[in-house]
Amino acid sequence: MALTSSHNVISSDRVEGTGVYNAAGDKLGTIDDLMIDKLTGQVRYAVMEFGGFLGIGTDRYPIPWNMLKYDTAQDGYVVPIDKAVLEGAPRYTSDRVPDYDENYSSAINKYYGF
Repeated sequence: MALTSSHNVISSDRVEGTGVYNAAGDKLGTIDDLMIDKLTGQVRYAVMEFGGFLGIGTDRYPIPWNMLKYDTAQDGYVVPIDKAVLEGAPRYTSDRVPDYDENYSSAINKYYGF
């Protein structure tokens, strides 16, 4: 029996490194990591790298997964966010990953209007 692939399912290692763009087509960053709910198995946040140089001084911005829409023309994800919105968004450095507890998740969701 031959296995068929589904275009609606993708490995996390293929998502990581994918570009993230705003609606105007400006590149905001790339997906660094996915945060998965342990109980439901659903992706809750895509963590986007933004800023820095070659990973040094780069901030990570958790964005609610349901805000990202894959765009085949961009070969990346599009979010309804511009760079000015990211300036005040929740973020952290790679060496200070926060606990994604209820308070932190609530702060992210509130910032993005969820």
